[in-house]
Amino acid sequence: MEILNPHDLKNKFKSPWIAPYKKILTMVDDDMVELVEYHPCIGGSEWMIYQYKKSSNLVLSSRRDGDKHTYLLKVGKSDVKLKPSFNAAGIEEVSVDGDEVRVVHSGLAGAGVGAAMCRGMAEGVKRVELYEVGGGSKVGRAGVITPRMEKVVIGIDDTDTKDEGATWTLANNVGMELNEMGFDYLDHVTVQLYPHNPNKTQNCVAIALVFAVKPGEKEMLVKKTYELLKNYTLSDKTSIAVLEGIGIPVKLRSYSENAKKSMITLEEAQRTADDVGVQLVEVTGARGEIGALAALGLYDDVKEAVKVYY
Repeated sequence: MEILNPHDLKNKFKSPWIAPYKKILTMVDDDMVELVEYHPCIGGSEWMIYQYKKSSNLVLSSRRDGDKHTYLLKVGKSDVKLKPSFNAAGIEEVSVDGDEVRVVHSGLAGAGVGAAMCRGMAEGVKRVELYEVGGGSKVGRAGVITPRMEKVVIGIDDTDTKDEGATWTLANNVGMELNEMGFDYLDHVTVQLYPHNPNKTQNCVAIALVFAVKPGEKEMLVKKTYELLKNYTLSDKTSIAVLEGIGIPVKLRSYSENAKKSMITLEEAQRTADDVGVQLVEVTGARGEIGALAALGLYDDVKEAVKVYY
């Protein structure tokens, strides 16, 4: 086994056959790991999404959004039986040791090159344990070690007025500012709420912002989000809701679905948040808590999130 950091890999493997991944992040929640990889190709690679889910029982789900690949993994080991075309790449092991996450990739031919060299050069990688160098007909195997991070999703609602503003744009700009502060801004999801709400400004949507943060930095993320919204909002009803971890409680999902179809009271929102362990934060007013909480229950189901129910 050879242990190399991204700088070492770049110096050792200089080849037109290597396309470095842009960035890799790993978020941990008990025995679950969410792996986010930014693929080197413009459109990403649906081939990887298909192969990983098919080849390894450690991969519970996989999806692609542009060049961003997201895998939901469980901690453990898997006997990946590689076979050209049919099972050409997979994940053999997922482990968490202190503040580090190790994901062992294996692949045939180009997938073997990607297992170590391409991934190992990405931002966010601490080092690579190189077991076998792939390429051609050879198997490539490597353990990619990344810092342990945590997932935090922030729901935002009621930042505009009937005359000016747009919650989705403000939320994105807040996310970009938070990213510059060192919080990894992963996603922006628009969630359509009840279109017949008499209190709406216009389209009646709430926004969920998804972040990967270092352990212990959740409170600072919430504090900075609060400060930015306090400074920028045009509404006296702005609130945020904060969900920690990878999964979405069933009761929260149900609440969000109901918020798309009917009026929800503030009392119901606060009771639901308390039941599922979501933190509600009043920025300029409490009414925004209703939509902010609703944004959280559907942030990982964008097709459902945007649907309008008449």
